[in-house]
Amino acid sequence: MLDVQVIDDPAAATVALEPTRSRLLAELSAPASAATLATRVGLTRQKVNYHLNALEVHGLVRLAEERKWGGLTERLLVASAASYVVSPGAMGPVAIDANREVDRLSASYLIALGARIVREVGGLVRRARDTGKRLATLAVDTEIRFRSAADRAAFSSELADAVTRLVSKYHDESAPGGRSHRLVVVAHPQPSAPDPKEPS
Repeated sequence: MLDVQVIDDPAAATVALEPTRSRLLAELSAPASAATLATRVGLTRQKVNYHLNALEVHGLVRLAEERKWGGLTERLLVASAASYVVSPGAMGPVAIDANREVDRLSASYLIALGARIVREVGGLVRRARDTGKRLATLAVDTEIRFRSAADRAAFSSELADAVTRLVSKYHDESAPGGRSHRLVVVAHPQPSAPDPKEPS
């Protein structure tokens, strides 16, 4: 089972986002049969089989085991991944594109960068898996609380200077066998934690 599967096919995205099928995917973190799932989700086995067939056709679940019971064969299916994310590529020509955004300080541009990461890295992971290779990546994730807007601006300036220095030091356009990498640094306000007193 993969940790994350990036869905870039529109039909597969439609199948995965349907509420009953999404629930079945969540239930299939461990192999289960249609009969077992029917009991868990409160549907008939025939309805569950219908939804499982759609998920299997799009590679969202796979056969884990077959068991023989007398003259019957019971199929146990399992989700293909622990979690899923829909690539912006599934949206086709209306997908957000960082190359179309003009204001590089806007929230829209930041979202477009995030979407591009999902699309590009999803494709790279798929190709690496198909060729049996490991994909080299780097991610830095941290939190910082600024005392003031002035401190935030100063930090942004220093960070940009530091990144520019590092890129100048390590970038080599003509290195034989070198490979270009994309570096994206983003910052946004952390969402407020929900009030525990509010009903969910």
